[in-house]
Amino acid sequence: MKTLIGAENIISPLGNTAKENFSNLKAGVSGITLVENAGFDKESIHLSKFKTKQTFYDILSSCLKNLISNVNGELINDEKTIVIISTTKADIEENLATPIEKSITLLINEFDLKNQPIVISNACISGVLATNTANNLLQSGLYKYAFVIGADVLSEFVLFGFQSLYAISDEPALPFDKDRKGISLGEGAAGVVMTADSSIYVADFFEFIEGTSSGDANHISGPSRTGEGLYRSVKNSLKLGDIKPSEIDFISAHGTGTNFNDEMEAIAFNRLELGETPLNSLKGYYGHTLGAAGLIEIAICLQSLRNNTLIKSLGYKEQGTTVKINVLSDNKEQELTTILKTASGFGGCNASAIIRKIDNTTI
Repeated sequence: MKTLIGAENIISPLGNTAKENFSNLKAGVSGITLVENAGFDKESIHLSKFKTKQTFYDILSSCLKNLISNVNGELINDEKTIVIISTTKADIEENLATPIEKSITLLINEFDLKNQPIVISNACISGVLATNTANNLLQSGLYKYAFVIGADVLSEFVLFGFQSLYAISDEPALPFDKDRKGISLGEGAAGVVMTADSSIYVADFFEFIEGTSSGDANHISGPSRTGEGLYRSVKNSLKLGDIKPSEIDFISAHGTGTNFNDEMEAIAFNRLELGETPLNSLKGYYGHTLGAAGLIEIAICLQSLRNNTLIKSLGYKEQGTTVKINVLSDNKEQELTTILKTASGFGGCNASAIIRKIDNTTI
């Protein structure tokens, strides 16, 4: 049984649909701006924020509504439908003790969900891990349809925490560039619908080949210097999906813009014989949206497959890693078939997923 993926949606400072977001990325538009007095001790910080305040539930609910409208049928109320939510902090600004509980209750009531949603909260790999979880649940036969949504909003808890680690850049993030100084934070939501039933899709869909995760347990906030966890995850995804490194047309990397993350990824990709494969990071457009990042980036991957267009890594000018990787400094039009998405996070967690274009007429 093939797991299919499609019906993608994105809600971010760059737009309220995946198509609108992709159009802005092609035009080189970034959602990152200087926000006055946002940081600790009223420091002004570069962030990607909505123009008007959005709660976690606002964007979570809106994203699910859009996903529902992007597929055929009343699938959300099906007994075999599961909603999977990836987030790192959810409603932490409103409720420190149980930051997700209220939103889950509201979601169940608003959409009359038949099954309790599953929450994936595993640092910054949450979004990719959520799609991998959906694939496993669908392949097991437990569910027939999976609505997978990633969402996070900015809060003082999150921003002050990253500032305490001296991880925040004083300019928009410059992933993989030699002048990178750290991350920019952002907020947003994105989602996809996954199933083996091709009839639900109103637009082209794709095959979710495989996805795995691996931990290197190197440090609470720093990745393995050898890229071991990421190397093992991608190696496993390639093996289980029966995909050769040479078949990967493009890598959507994590690319936070920190010295250690970007260096680790470059080492891992070279170990995997993917050093020449075109790649980008979208953190220069969206900032790091935490639990939403993986799904925003997967949604853009699907848009790239639809349009046979690769988006440049905004802010990249000169190689900043000790080993060479093929970071895109310009948009590129080329025939695309197979994309690798990767993510890494605190605690040494790593995840990867492989998505492939297929002939929709033969399913």
